[in-house]
Amino acid sequence: MAILVNENTKVIVQGITGREAATFVKDMLDYGTKVVGGVTPGKKGFSVHGVPVYNTVKEATKDTGANTSVVSVPPFFAKSAVMEAVDSGIKLIVVVTERIPRHDVVEFLNYVDNQGATVIGPNSLGIINPEVAKVGMIGGRSEDTRKSFKKGLIGVISRSGGMTTEISNLLSHAGFGVSTAVSIGGDPLIGFNIKEAVIEFEKDGETKAIVIFSEPGGTQEEELAEYIKKNGLKKPIVVFQAGKFADEFQGIRFGHAASIVLGEKGSPKHKIKVMSEAGIRVADTLNDIVRILREVL
Repeated sequence: MAILVNENTKVIVQGITGREAATFVKDMLDYGTKVVGGVTPGKKGFSVHGVPVYNTVKEATKDTGANTSVVSVPPFFAKSAVMEAVDSGIKLIVVVTERIPRHDVVEFLNYVDNQGATVIGPNSLGIINPEVAKVGMIGGRSEDTRKSFKKGLIGVISRSGGMTTEISNLLSHAGFGVSTAVSIGGDPLIGFNIKEAVIEFEKDGETKAIVIFSEPGGTQEEELAEYIKKNGLKKPIVVFQAGKFADEFQGIRFGHAASIVLGEKGSPKHKIKVMSEAGIRVADTLNDIVRILREVL
């Protein structure tokens, strides 16, 4: 089962003729993802690794039946790209573009929400259902992806793209494997968030536990804890809280644009406190994730 991505996922790539997009398109194809088309205005009739290029998303979806898009366009074109995808019937949009103007993100997230679609990102590396399909840059080359992502029991959520792979690699080599891994994006404003991912994993019969890689900044973890207090917790959740040293450096940004601590909320110390009170297990080290999972499963 897994979440978001399955054997019926058909992907188009907006901005497919760009250098970055051309690279991860090959990686997706090599992994077995059904990349059925790409979009670059004015480039209809071209192909990238055998994938046909169209001028518009509407043309691409009509010809291919695509239901998922990866947006890899310059930041100032991202808003129109996302809206075009939604208007063309795409229901899942992975935005790998970073540094999109904040007001543009607000506009397209509201627009997508009103149309009943889902956006992953911005600044996301993508999603993977191991041994079925990967959407976006997640995992890198197909041979590396197969080593790090083994099919299994654990749902993985991470704001960091690189740590999505690191955590999944740890779980795969420990024998647990991964049901779905989601790089939700490192920007302050994103679509699909930690709480929403947990809710989806709770409904997924393939997922037996959830691992979250948390960073300083933002309130997604506090919102998850509040949701769990009100609604209960069915599946074990283990969190590794990165950046505990950041409690001493309030007001300073670390790494991702969203990793900024202002006051108590968003600080690693406060996140650990509220998540623990909600019944979420917090791992002191990455290796503790495996130890805790062996205790609870």
